[in-house]
Amino acid sequence: MAEVKLFGCGYSPFSRRVEMALKLKGVEYEYIEEDLSNKSPLLLKYNPIHKKVPVLLHNDKPIAESSIIIEYIDETWEGPSILPKDPYERAMARFWVKFIDEKCGVAMWKAFASPGEEGEKAKEEAAQLLKFLEEEIKGKKFFGGENIGLVDIAANFIGYWFGIIQQIAGLELLTKEKYPNLCKWVDGYINHSLVKDNLPPKDKMTEVLKPLAQPGYSGYKPKV
Repeated sequence: MAEVKLFGCGYSPFSRRVEMALKLKGVEYEYIEEDLSNKSPLLLKYNPIHKKVPVLLHNDKPIAESSIIIEYIDETWEGPSILPKDPYERAMARFWVKFIDEKCGVAMWKAFASPGEEGEKAKEEAAQLLKFLEEEIKGKKFFGGENIGLVDIAANFIGYWFGIIQQIAGLELLTKEKYPNLCKWVDGYINHSLVKDNLPPKDKMTEVLKPLAQPGYSGYKPKV
């Protein structure tokens, strides 16, 4: 019986975050794929409050919410650091993750999923929020510096999922003309071996996302 188990969904950017962190640390684990339309009794047992993936099970002790799980992984296992060692830089990394989860990611989803005036307003908001990330990544290879760190892992929705969404919806929000630094990061990020090996196939993701990328859909939940 594996010491570490991960309950996840291969199409979820939040689940993929945790997989990246585990593989960055070289942690062996058992992966359990969840059908989110028919959640298993074990998932509901280990995450009775949110009833969502991902859930990490370590020595039969469950931990929920991707950002919390990643910090736990970083503190529990040896290997490359995911969070910065410097207290200020560590605090700022947490700040940017919160910004991505609670502001930028939500606005980017609503930019095409919300109809009419609400959608237009969301596009404007997302465009403004992306400017902060454009400035933050300026002059850096990754948000973590020379190596992938917490913010890079948390930004996987922006780096991969949103590119597919833009193609499906015909949306031109995150472009090289508007955000050259951020798009340069995207190119380096999705071609990094750690990231590339932990992304769902584009054709499969297109199948999954296409019905979600419809006006009026509001299923994006940042806190999982």
